[in-house]
Amino acid sequence: MSEDGAGDLVRHVSATTGLPPSTAARVVADVVAYFGESAEDYVRRRHSELQRQQLRNAEIWGVLAAELRRRPVAAPAFSERQLRRIVYG
Repeated sequence: MSEDGAGDLVRHVSATTGLPPSTAARVVADVVAYFGESAEDYVRRRHSELQRQQLRNAEIWGVLAAELRRRPVAAPAFSERQLRRIVYG
C-alpha cells in the first residue's frame, strides 16, 4: 500500500472510530499485513491452526476452500489436491 493510500486510510479510520492517529496507524498496518499474506502462507497457517483444533484433513480442506473464497482479495480457487501440495509439498 502506498504512503498516500495508507495516510488517507489512517485518517479515515481515525475520524470514523475516534481512535488516535497512532492507534489507527497500527490498526491499518495490522490489517494490511493480514491481508498481504499470500494464499499459500494463509493455507499453511490455517491448516496448522485447524489441526490444533482437532479437525481432520477431510474437514480442513473444505474449511480452507470456503475461507479463501470469502477473503476480500480473492485467492485462486484451489482444488483439494492443490491445498495438500501447499501444505505437504
